Amino acid sequence: MLDKKRFYIDGQWIAPAGARELAVIDPSTELPCAVISLGCKRDADSAIAAASAAFDGWSQTPPAARAEAVKRMLAIYERRAPEMAEAIATEMGAPIDMALQKQVGAGYWHICNFLSAFENFTFERPLSASAPNDRIVMDPIGVVGLITPWNWPMNQVTLKVVPALLAGCTMVLKPSEIAPLSSMLFAEMIDEARFPAGVFNLVNGDGAGVGTRLSTHPDVAMISFTGSTRAGVAISEAAAPTLKKVVLELGGKGANVIFADSDTDAVKRGVLKCFGNTGQSCNAPTRMLVERSMYERAIDKARRCAEAVTVDSAHRAGPHLGPLASDAQFQRVQKMIAEGIDEGARVVTGGLGRPAPHERGYFVRPTIFADVTPDMSITREEIFGPVLCMAPFDTEEHAIAIANNTPYGLANYVQSGDWRRAARVAKRLRSGMVEINGSAAAAGSPFGGVKASGRAREGGVWGIEEFLDMKAVAGWRV
Repeated sequence: MLDKKRFYIDGQWIAPAGARELAVIDPSTELPCAVISLGCKRDADSAIAAASAAFDGWSQTPPAARAEAVKRMLAIYERRAPEMAEAIATEMGAPIDMALQKQVGAGYWHICNFLSAFENFTFERPLSASAPNDRIVMDPIGVVGLITPWNWPMNQVTLKVVPALLAGCTMVLKPSEIAPLSSMLFAEMIDEARFPAGVFNLVNGDGAGVGTRLSTHPDVAMISFTGSTRAGVAISEAAAPTLKKVVLELGGKGANVIFADSDTDAVKRGVLKCFGNTGQSCNAPTRMLVERSMYERAIDKARRCAEAVTVDSAHRAGPHLGPLASDAQFQRVQKMIAEGIDEGARVVTGGLGRPAPHERGYFVRPTIFADVTPDMSITREEIFGPVLCMAPFDTEEHAIAIANNTPYGLANYVQSGDWRRAARVAKRLRSGMVEINGSAAAAGSPFGGVKASGRAREGGVWGIEEFLDMKAVAGWRV
């Protein structure tokens, strides 16, 4: 079992201030694979002090030098990608091939995209041609607290750490205690890339401990958090007395609106997108809304697609789904499936229990419910597992009304052969992102939502600007 009880603070791996250990569980086996320490207030304070001491030097480092440091880290990240994939497969259950290609790949993609966006990024900008002596100056916001989830570890770590580094901020990262191993490996890469001591710090811990201290500490200028809406509300409340900036990327309950004139792969594409990462993605299209004339045919297509999906250990090669990340998540998904059955939704495939032959591990049966109504808990709450809810609609207006009838607003999806209609619907969907006919967002596109999904904008120029304060300067004569 791996011993990962130290924290990375001020350029060194140091022992925690107090002994409070936690086993990291391999979700494929339900057995401990590592032991970490849960930090306390003293650990968080030490990391914040190190970041505070490093801020003046790093914020005044030329942007080109900051970019070069990130490039050194990118080369290390690429070289050590197999190690990173193994860590992610072990800690949260992403199958090893998917972990390398998509989980680790997402981090590589984001780092490259931030570097590209940074090439033409300007920290000093003229206000306008009519105001030649006025400038807008972008200043690094200060020490930032970064709190990341377990479902896409490197996706979220790179979306926060890299733009903060490029912006000139110093930071304390608290990864999820469920999946900390990948972030600790990332800290090794930061160290190998020779970032100045104190620029990046990592302290493991839980939300009530380290998370709360980061949220309340007066020397932390900003919190960037990805996780549940419930936790996002708690962080906002904790941060309010110190008036720090709070950036939240929260849950989702995406609708996938499929019109009768959509392409033949639309239903299959929607099922696989929903089930990707074992359903543990905040932007998953978990509500499939289908035009009534093709509804029953779509249900049959979805069933056949789901029943072709296999489930197996994260340590096996192949395109299968892995387990859920934890026992708590397994119990949550089982509870939600049971509620769907009790509420009268039609079980098309899947259901309660583990799929054969698995008797151990947090494996679940890919499940599809049909005839789901807006009042059901499975269509209102984020399940975060491979569970798809299907419902019919009659008109374009009806589809938009159902899609927007949710507290969330992260990502929605539209499938139609009529591109004008698809664009028209996309403009009326209340979400931060919309994908039309399977088109993925391009490099540099902002990731984020509205309503209970938070209002973060991560990625590209927008992601860098999240870590900057805007200052208006009059009388600029340089």
